[in-house]
Amino acid sequence: MRAIKPHRSCLSVPGSSARMQAKAATLEADQVLFDLEDATAPSEKVGARAVIVESLRTHDFGQRCISVRVNGTDTEWCYRDIVEVVEAAGDRIESLILPKAESSADVHFVDRLIGQIELARGWEVGRIGLEVLIESSRGLQQVDAIASASPRLHALIFGPGDLSASLGLGQLTIGMPDSGYEGDIWHFAFMRLLVAARANGLLAIDGPYAAFADLDGLERSARRTAVLGFDGKWVIHPTQIALVNRAYSPDPAVYARAEGILAAYRQATEGEGRGAVRFEGEMIDEATRKMAEAVARRGRWLGLGGQ
Repeated sequence: MRAIKPHRSCLSVPGSSARMQAKAATLEADQVLFDLEDATAPSEKVGARAVIVESLRTHDFGQRCISVRVNGTDTEWCYRDIVEVVEAAGDRIESLILPKAESSADVHFVDRLIGQIELARGWEVGRIGLEVLIESSRGLQQVDAIASASPRLHALIFGPGDLSASLGLGQLTIGMPDSGYEGDIWHFAFMRLLVAARANGLLAIDGPYAAFADLDGLERSARRTAVLGFDGKWVIHPTQIALVNRAYSPDPAVYARAEGILAAYRQATEGEGRGAVRFEGEMIDEATRKMAEAVARRGRWLGLGGQ
């Protein structure tokens, strides 16, 4: 993994709510994202920028990843969102989140604007990351170009609500699987996003599950992308955090086995050049080593190696 903080649970809080932002500082989410887009009413968007800056300056968010979702590049608010928040509190922000990205040009615009602010403030250019939401048919079609558009990029995020509307699926609950379809309606989109993310060294993040009281449904939703290899999921309520953290954490037994495979492979192959070795009744080779390394690397990233 690149030097990016864990994103198992990504808690969205309205940009206009100082109370909810203060509460977020006490919760166990890996990421707290201040939302100037969908979670903030149009009449409150301008004023919410100052609310976010005050929260960032006032509260201790510890080691969490702190992000701000700005409005899209096709809106009247985008550039002022970036300028007013980043100039005043960019030193407290890990990344900006760009919604509704549909081309590499969207990423280039935000990247260059952030870079200008970093230069003006005397900060290292590139220190503020960028995460991008894929939530339209065009965005999904252009995901490869988007994912490779800037070295500032940290993550691709699946946006089920707007993508459902863009595709004309007729869903009314964000993140809800369609029980009328035998397969998973989102499998293609998940894999498309995941491949683009991994090909460019980025995190892959699942979108929210809006029925926050339905924890069984949330668990099913989280498990399906955790199994695919996604790194985390957006949450919209504190009750969702612990479940999502568990879903995107490696099983300790699986992590321990991965480390065992790596140790056995190193010991057996050092100086001998052997291509395969035996471990717990199984033949393991270089492909197995790579699989184990991926699991172990993720476990170390999440702190399992220190347990």
